[in-house]
Parts: sequence; structure tokens; C-alpha cells
Amino acid sequence: MLLTGIITALPLAATTTTSGGEEESSNFLVSPDVGLMIWTVLAFLVALFILRKYAFPQISAALEKRQHLIEESIDSAQRTKDEADEILAEYRERLKEARAQAEEIVLRARKNGEAAERQSLEQAKESREDLLEQTRRDIEAETRRAIQEIRKEVADLTVAATERVTKKTLNEDDQRRLVEEALSELDFSALGERR
Repeated sequence: MLLTGIITALPLAATTTTSGGEEESSNFLVSPDVGLMIWTVLAFLVALFILRKYAFPQISAALEKRQHLIEESIDSAQRTKDEADEILAEYRERLKEARAQAEEIVLRARKNGEAAERQSLEQAKESREDLLEQTRRDIEAETRRAIQEIRKEVADLTVAATERVTKKTLNEDDQRRLVEEALSELDFSALGERR
């Protein structure tokens, strides 16, 4: 196609010369000579042949190699993207599982806390009941001891009062009898019932 264009241009270039054989212009590029034009075409064709024979195959091979590298890069990028998507999906799944486990741990901790609180309240209640029972027993024991001291004191006062009234010392049997009579007249049951 290029060759056909050049061949068509040759006769036109030849007709541009004047009738006297002189050139209209002194510039050889504007009005080329037919011989120069033939040599230019021949040089172009030789250069084209050499380029087609030696340079174009290497250029074509380099372009194909470059195309393969680009395709491999695109494939590699696609594989990397797919792997990244898989890792992201796995990460999201693990994150979801971790959140579920965290919620389960919090729920379990809350239940354990509530159970510990109930158990602590029950233990405190039992401890309070035990303490109240111990306090009641201590009060009853102290009341009995106080009643015993009062009885002893009343007996001593009765003996002393009897000795002063009768102005004689009583023997042990008389003292015991007087104390028992005095104690039987007193009502200590009211003291023991107050709690």
C-alpha cells in the first residue's frame, strides 16, 4: 500500500519540471529530482526490509513478552485480591465468633455474679441467724447467772436479817431452811421469761 502510493507519486513529481528543463525553485525538497526520488524509495524499501526482517520480530517479541508480563501481573493481582477477600471474610467470621464468645463470657460472668450475690446474701442471713441465736443463748445464760447471783444475794440478806432479828447465829440447816422459804416466796420466773 505504501509502495503503491510512492509509485503513484513518482510521475507527478516528474511533471513538476518546466518546459525548458529548469527547475522552478532552487530547493530540491520542494521540487525533487526523479533520480533522487528513486534512490530515496530504494533506501526506504531496503530499510523497511531490514526492519521487517530483524527489528520487527524482536519488537513484536518484546511486545508479546510485555503483554504476557502484564497479563501475569493482572492474574497475580486478581489472585491476591481473591486471597485478601477470603482472609477478610475469615477475619470477619472470627470477629463475629469472638464477639459471640465475649457476649457469652459477659453473660456467664453476670450469672456467676448474681449467683455469688445470692449465695453471699444467704450466707449473711445464716450468719445473722447464727449470731442472733448465739446472742439469745448468751442472754439466757447471763440471765440465769444473774438470777443465781440474786438468789445468793437474797439468801445472804435473809440470813443476815434473820440473825439481826433473832440476835443469834443460825446453824447451817436453819440457814438453808430460811433461804428456801424466802426463795419460794419470791417469783423469779418473771425475770427468766424476759428476753
